[in-house]
Amino acid sequence: MGNALLQSIHIHPVKAFRGLAPREAVVEPWGLAGDRRWTLIDDGGKVVTQRQQPRLALAAAELTPGGGVRLSAPGMDPLTVPAPRPVGTVPVEIFGDKVEGVLAEDAAAHAWCSDFLGADVRLVHMDDPATRRPVDPEYARPGETVSFADGYPLLLTTRASLEALNSLIAQGPRATEGPLPMNRFRPNVVVEGTAAWAEDAWSRVAVGEVTFRVTKLCGRCVVTTTDQGTAARGKEPLATLGRHRRIDGKLAFGQNLVPLTTGTIRVGDAVTVLD
Repeated sequence: MGNALLQSIHIHPVKAFRGLAPREAVVEPWGLAGDRRWTLIDDGGKVVTQRQQPRLALAAAELTPGGGVRLSAPGMDPLTVPAPRPVGTVPVEIFGDKVEGVLAEDAAAHAWCSDFLGADVRLVHMDDPATRRPVDPEYARPGETVSFADGYPLLLTTRASLEALNSLIAQGPRATEGPLPMNRFRPNVVVEGTAAWAEDAWSRVAVGEVTFRVTKLCGRCVVTTTDQGTAARGKEPLATLGRHRRIDGKLAFGQNLVPLTTGTIRVGDAVTVLD
C-alpha cells in the first residue's frame, strides 16, 4: 500500500454538531474518547440529526473537563454543560435501536438547543458506553458496543477516494457542486497515501499502535449533501455515488471500524493493512 498515514482525526462531542480535529485521540472500545457521547432527542425520544435539521452543521461543541461540552452557534451565547450525574435515564431511539441516556441536568441546555433549532429538543448524555448500546448484531461480536454514532465506533475515509469521487462529480451534470470537502462525510479518521477505493478490500488495519476490525462499507445518507459551513443542501455526492458506488444497495463511501485494541492514535501515524 506504500506509505499510508493518518492525515487527520475528527471527534464530534455532540452528534450532528461540528467536529473537532485534535492531533491525537484515545481509542476506547466504543470509539474515540469524547466522540458522540451527547445527542439531541425530540419529544418522542428519537435522535435529532442533520437529516432532519441541517442547521445543526452550524453548531459547535468543545469538550470540557469531566465529559462536559461547551456549546456555541451563530446568534447564541456560548453555554457550558457539565456531564450529568448518572441518576435516572430516558429512552433514546437511534435508527431503530433503543438505548438509555441521561438528560442534561441544567434546563438551560435544553432551552439553548431548542432556541437554536426553533424546535423542542433535549440534550442527552451517554453515561456508560460499555453497557448502553451494542454494535449492529449482523456485524458485531459479543460485547462490542458503540456511542451515539450511527452504528459503529469509528468511520474511516481516505483522501484518494475523495479525490476520485470529486473527479467523478466534475465529470457529471452537477459539476458546480464540487469539489466536496471531507467534512461532508463526518469521518473519525482520514488516511492519506492509499489508492482510491483501496479501503473497500480491507478487513483488519492498524493505525499506529491500535488495531481495528473493518466491518462494512458505510452507506451514505442525505447528511452528505449538506454544506457543513452553510447548512445548504444540494444533490451531491449522493447523485454521483448512486451512479458509481452503489454496493449491496447502499451508496458507499468509507469503512466502519471496530477497535480490536485500545490506545492513542496520532496524526502522522503509519496506517498498515493487516488483512
